Amino acid sequence: MTFADVILIVHFLYVLFVVGSLPVIWMGAWLKLSFVRNRWFRYAHLAAIGWVVIESLIGVNCPLTAWENALRQVEIDIGFLQYWIHKIMFYTVPENVLTVVYVLFAGLVAATFMWVPVDTKRKPAKSS
Repeated sequence: MTFADVILIVHFLYVLFVVGSLPVIWMGAWLKLSFVRNRWFRYAHLAAIGWVVIESLIGVNCPLTAWENALRQVEIDIGFLQYWIHKIMFYTVPENVLTVVYVLFAGLVAATFMWVPVDTKRKPAKSS
């Protein structure tokens, strides 16, 4: 496994967190699971999609993609892992289409704060 593969895996996990957390929040709310109301989790999720939106709106390439691409220029072989993760993560569509999708998804994540509010109550300290 190369360093470019490690970056690709980290990038994939980031995308999985951004995309996968929203249905987890909705399903968790439906199942009355308390972790989906954790403010650190929810704010981290909002910040993660917010970062993607800002990059897209100002026309900056994702640093992880740029870093991986720079490292891959010296590689010759395409491995199984690289092939399939690239198939899942990267699409051939105009950049403005992706920007619209990112903004709409971020709006949905933000709206979820109203539908599934975070728990702002602090837990009382345990007395011994």
